[in-house]
Amino acid sequence: MGEQAVTGTGGTSAPGAATAGMTADGRPAGSAEVPGAGMNADAGGAGAPRELTADLVAGPGGVMTDEVGVVTGELTLRTSYADGQVRLSVQYKDADEWYAVTGADAKLADPAGLDAVHAVAVALLHRPEG
Repeated sequence: MGEQAVTGTGGTSAPGAATAGMTADGRPAGSAEVPGAGMNADAGGAGAPRELTADLVAGPGGVMTDEVGVVTGELTLRTSYADGQVRLSVQYKDADEWYAVTGADAKLADPAGLDAVHAVAVALLHRPEG
């Protein structure tokens, strides 16, 4: 199949109807601007705090933390984003204290990448079978 150009001539189309931004009756469409388009859902901007959590079971050797060393067993992972930085922390499941995962702080230019960072961290740390 070859490329085809849409010209708006011929057929039963209204004059000018094939022009971008036109409606079926040939009148120009209203403004295409959508207030808030392209904004983060939380409307907090690029540096707005955000976090994701997931329960996991640490693999052999556990997870090294800055505060208490290695933690093992059933944990909750928190991947947080604020001011251009992503940070991983863990806690024993249902505990109150959070511990920074050693070496897991990094710059993150686009907060939209937080979901991917969290998914990778969960995949690396969740090892219930060893």
